[in-house]
Amino acid sequence: MPPNALPLKLAYTFGASKGFEKEISEIRSLVIEWDSSYDSSLRRGYIIELYERNGIFEEFKSLYWPQGDTPSGETFRRRYLNIKRRYEDFLAGTASEPMDNSEEGIDDIDDQSFAAETDLRDFLAKNPDRIEKGLTIYASNGRKGVEFPVDNGFIDILALDKQGKFVVIELKVARGRNKTIGQILYYMGWVDKNLGNGTCRGMIIAKEISPDLILATERAPGVSLHRYKLSVTLEQVTGLE
Repeated sequence: MPPNALPLKLAYTFGASKGFEKEISEIRSLVIEWDSSYDSSLRRGYIIELYERNGIFEEFKSLYWPQGDTPSGETFRRRYLNIKRRYEDFLAGTASEPMDNSEEGIDDIDDQSFAAETDLRDFLAKNPDRIEKGLTIYASNGRKGVEFPVDNGFIDILALDKQGKFVVIELKVARGRNKTIGQILYYMGWVDKNLGNGTCRGMIIAKEISPDLILATERAPGVSLHRYKLSVTLEQVTGLE
């Protein structure tokens, strides 16, 4: 289990201690009907929904999941709830896209991908010049532009360029897809309407840029695409230093 993941066994114990034995038992014994391996993340989504609905999620986090109050923890929380929503859409026959069941152990792989995306975001937030010279992270009234909350989501990084104009940055640790365009355009519109100091622009940063994303971006003025590359340097350790 990734270090920032919600501890499922402790969540079961906590819920039972709060008088939700029946609900916890139903979540644990849930017969999952799709063929994807998101089982534990799906159960985490049901746990979070149960705790938030009954006003005990904050207590659970303070006792057993302090990472839940970090930007990384919030990223995982949103992921779990999104998987729950997608599963319920699947059951209702209204799913907009199939779940990928092409790999064994995809639940763990997906957790790792989310953790990697968080690491990428945190690195770029600490080093905005790596994105663009003169870029700074937006901050106002105690709110920082990392996982910046808007009405229907979170902007990965909200920054200001050297002219003081807003830049909305969306990160994809793997492959950017054309649906990312709709997401970033919504964020840009929200920033223009609510923070407006002139028309903002958007940047999509991904490891792989798909042809359909390139095509879609050609019809989205103000949005640019960027591919990131990682390098690793090894240093031999010969003894205690």
